[in-house]
Amino acid sequence: MKAPKKIFGTDGVRGRANIEPVTAETALKLGRAVAHVFKTLDSSRGPGKHRIVLGKDTRLSGYMVENAISAGVLSMGVDVLFIGPLPTPGVAYVTRSLRADAGIVITASHNPYDDNGIKFFRPDGYKLDDQIEGRIEQLVFSGEIENIRPTAHEIGKAVRIDDALGRYIEYAKASFPRGLTLEGFRIVVDCAHGAAYKSTPCVLRELGAEVIVLGNQPDGTNINKDCGSMHPQALCELVRERRADFGIAHDGDADRVLLCDEKGHLIDGDDILAIAALDMLRQGTLANKTIVTTVMTNAGFEPAIKEAGGAVVRTPVGDKNVIDEMLKHGFNLGGEQSGHIIFRDHSTTGDGLVAALQVLSIMKSRSRRLSELAHCWTRYPQLVTNVLVREKKPFEQLDGILNLVSQAEAAVAAEGGRVMLRYSGTEPKARLLIEGRDRATLDKWTGTICDAIRKQVGA
Repeated sequence: MKAPKKIFGTDGVRGRANIEPVTAETALKLGRAVAHVFKTLDSSRGPGKHRIVLGKDTRLSGYMVENAISAGVLSMGVDVLFIGPLPTPGVAYVTRSLRADAGIVITASHNPYDDNGIKFFRPDGYKLDDQIEGRIEQLVFSGEIENIRPTAHEIGKAVRIDDALGRYIEYAKASFPRGLTLEGFRIVVDCAHGAAYKSTPCVLRELGAEVIVLGNQPDGTNINKDCGSMHPQALCELVRERRADFGIAHDGDADRVLLCDEKGHLIDGDDILAIAALDMLRQGTLANKTIVTTVMTNAGFEPAIKEAGGAVVRTPVGDKNVIDEMLKHGFNLGGEQSGHIIFRDHSTTGDGLVAALQVLSIMKSRSRRLSELAHCWTRYPQLVTNVLVREKKPFEQLDGILNLVSQAEAAVAAEGGRVMLRYSGTEPKARLLIEGRDRATLDKWTGTICDAIRKQVGA
């Protein structure tokens, strides 16, 4: 049995800003531990040559966490390369580009501004494996890190990398086919007042599109607030109003994306994966003819891929789980319904901008509108409901919950449906997914199960 993690969740460390574990004190310790771990992992670099890239999104608390982590890293004799606000995939890319020992990004992704978090990348731009996370936690909680303390001239120095944004912009543009442009396209972009507020509009304009921008005035407290991929209604309305060809909605750190077609209809991660997978199957570029998704992906997805000669592998929720499966078997396309899409031929992590560009390239090369491309599969009715909880008590310890789930499963099983209940790995929420052919049945069991959870552990 693996030892339970103390602070790492499904995607790094996350919580309410200035409350454990997202405090200056813990951030400093994490900075020290991460610096030590990566400094000792690669002994080929000479003294003073170890460097860690440090980026963030636009949250107010990012300043506090950034300075605390930086102090911890510097205290271990490792240099810090500040790159400022940049999408999470941009931090991963710049880490590789600058040949750094590791990358750190301060973000709580799609969460409200009063949350924050810390994600870590290896030198190759991939997220940490469980062994490295375990070693970091051991250093922090055992107190072992306190006995490792370089002094005087061995302390690291901090520098600011002024061209990090430009590096990421050029990298993202390179994922779009050289023979194509976006001339003639009108695109609405909602940057969620987050880390992509400069990069995504810039890339689209440089590729020739007419760009209308929302959510590009971050003030530290408005990230994800009534905008972006968590609240795409304004984007869809503006696409219709301005008769745009395409809409893009990012979350706060732009590692995910939702799209909007020319009719104002939302296109989620399942749609994006279906469009991309079927196109790659046609071209013979889908590695092993297999796509990786999670257990949240709609049940109608798999039949469409199989009919085209492909296969689907499902993992637990979390883009890290998707990427791990892709790396293990050499797959090059995977993602989540929420909009984390990994095109591994271009990227080491979910990249909302790169994903949008791949769909745009398919539209251009095939001369098809997004609404036409999205009709490539049939979606099962699906309800996903979040219940805010005060504690994540195991469901088997809650009175009657698993019995209700079993009854719901029996009700939808005959029509190929399913039920899944789990706790979020990043928020204090229980998530219930029910799929089936009959919407009334889904509504009935969703209400019954969620009400029972609220009565017992609801916040």
